[in-house]
Amino acid sequence: MSTTKKLAGVSTAAALIIALAGCGSAPETTSTGTGDAAGGAIDGFKPCMVSDQGGFDDKSFNQLGLEGLEKAATELGVDLVKVESSSESDFAPNLQTLVDQSCTLIISVGFALASATVESAKANPEIEYVMIDDMADTDYDGKTDAPNIKPILFDAAQAAFLAGYASASYSTAGKVGTFGGAAYPTVTIFMDGFKQGVDYWNAQKDDTVEVIGWDGTDGVFTGAFTANQDAINAAQGIVDQGVDVLLPVGGPIYQSAASVIRDSGRDIALIGVDADVFETDPSVSDLLLTSIRKLIDVGVYDAVTAAGNDEFDATPFIGTLENDGVGLAPFHDFESKVSPDLQGELDAIKAGIIDGSIPVTSYLAG
Repeated sequence: MSTTKKLAGVSTAAALIIALAGCGSAPETTSTGTGDAAGGAIDGFKPCMVSDQGGFDDKSFNQLGLEGLEKAATELGVDLVKVESSSESDFAPNLQTLVDQSCTLIISVGFALASATVESAKANPEIEYVMIDDMADTDYDGKTDAPNIKPILFDAAQAAFLAGYASASYSTAGKVGTFGGAAYPTVTIFMDGFKQGVDYWNAQKDDTVEVIGWDGTDGVFTGAFTANQDAINAAQGIVDQGVDVLLPVGGPIYQSAASVIRDSGRDIALIGVDADVFETDPSVSDLLLTSIRKLIDVGVYDAVTAAGNDEFDATPFIGTLENDGVGLAPFHDFESKVSPDLQGELDAIKAGIIDGSIPVTSYLAG
């Protein structure tokens, strides 16, 4: 798959979805399409997906992954299977469930699934695997963990750099904040880029905007990817320090952050991740300065389509600003609230990141 290939936005077109219940339960089947192989996929092709604990309705990375799978399955005219995880203990059993369902392509969504996915792939070399946000190793070396695994990764630090710069520009408090679900490299890559963008603003504007919640090495984490009391406590602790922009990184934990922002009675802007949260969750659209996008749906669509055409390629895909694999969402309702010069500055910074004149470091880029 070409890393420069650009695809149209993903729709949630109907396909035959075999919705499996949680680990240990009997499968439940729901028919929503024909599954007649009219799209010309190779004989017997059966793509499947297992979610992280955020679930497929997280309005974030799991949902995007499923949307990409649904679009590809519909165009290929094949059935798909999905199984949802509610905890880490579900990962290995859910992967085995998909093996037992005779899946020919298994997609796992999220870094937490890395170890279980590699184990399943090595035990089933005849099955093709796609790992979203996973390399099973934080020391990225460009190699796959097994010849039947294709990693789809995103250098989100590049887009987060733009969000950090925009946040510093927007902030009047001189304090912006971030926190994560867990200290995985796929989470801290957002926080790294965000801080680097704030630091770049400070250097360019001779300013002193402070980042609360991440110092480049250590920070605030909830311990899970769930909108729960831990996420509320983390957001509250940062809001109490006077920030006026908040970046939660970890699927649905942004919902907890939004509730804290509303309860604060202050003008605090929220930044979404993965999807353009303004579009996926209108309930928080009035709070969103922007979102740091990872085109997971596009990556999944590409990988499934290739495998369905017997062109599976285990070469890692890394989404960047250059290939539009990552990007910054529009300011939407905040368009009139940001500096009229900001978009032009961001366009120039993006060009500098792409040509290397503005370095952005991450575990994927050194």
